[in-house]
Amino acid sequence: MKTEIKAITPDSIREAKNIIEKGGVVAIPTETVYGLGGNAFDDSAVAKIFEVKGRPSDNPLIAHVHKDYDLSQIVDYEPDYAKKLRQAYPTGPLTLVYPSKNKVSPRVSCGLDTLAVRVPSHDGAQAFLRAVGIPIVAPSANISKHVSPTSAKHVLDDFDGKIPLILDGGECVGGIESTVCDCTGDVPVILRAGLITREDIANIVGDCKVYEPTFAKGEKVKSPGLLYKHYSPRCQTRLFTAEELETAVLLYQSETKAGKKVAILCEDKWSSLFQTLGAPLFNLGKEQSEMAMKLYKLLREAEEKCELLIAIEPTEKTGIMVGVLNRLQKACVSEDIKRD
Repeated sequence: MKTEIKAITPDSIREAKNIIEKGGVVAIPTETVYGLGGNAFDDSAVAKIFEVKGRPSDNPLIAHVHKDYDLSQIVDYEPDYAKKLRQAYPTGPLTLVYPSKNKVSPRVSCGLDTLAVRVPSHDGAQAFLRAVGIPIVAPSANISKHVSPTSAKHVLDDFDGKIPLILDGGECVGGIESTVCDCTGDVPVILRAGLITREDIANIVGDCKVYEPTFAKGEKVKSPGLLYKHYSPRCQTRLFTAEELETAVLLYQSETKAGKKVAILCEDKWSSLFQTLGAPLFNLGKEQSEMAMKLYKLLREAEEKCELLIAIEPTEKTGIMVGVLNRLQKACVSEDIKRD
């Protein structure tokens, strides 16, 4: 199979729609990351997404719809606070989990009686979703556990020859996946942190809790992104806090002396320290939104240039950084840590 990258035009959208209608999958841009899209109603298309990604069969998917789609076709009930959230964020990096009408493929929610729905703000994604007119499941367009893609090239690197078409919508401006919020209880509960924070949600609806997975045997995964190892570059990684800078420096010096290609990933405030050591540097920047936008891009660049990436956790731990830290910590989990 030849994989083509095409700019988003009426012609390429028609081609993508034709692929979807025939049960195929295409890669589409969103404002967060690129997604691997398929018909949410089609069992075989959903199964194909799991297969081509190598995605665990218990890791649920998110249905993407255009902003005027009638949710009552697929959602059984919408609490008032969820309506307020949709009014505040008619499009954007917010996924809401509802009681499902069980109209989509049962593979989408992996046996759960809920359905996660998102309305992306990316203009190209909206044009595609309007053209197909159906919910499109679209997990990140990367091989399972690899770094999520924020450009069409990233998708090609993982799926060249495996999917027919990548709709190129440019580089993603969000950089990390959407916030996933459970709307099946009395108050919203964040299942996965993202660009819309717990504080943002609480300010709109009055309260918001955060789910803490236990990873106990038999516990069902409620949201994408909850597995231990995720978003990982194809090189060795070590993660240190800002309080462990001295240890990180010693590791850099010892590994470099041993002949290993080592690089540093850190926020801008530590860049001068590592530059004095002559360390190859991947600078996340200063602002929270900048760090979110650059994280996956830099992890992808690092895996091409080094054998060991030493990452330093950003010092800010609130707001958007909750999601950034979540991704960074999962990216740097050792292979010997497994989910039960």
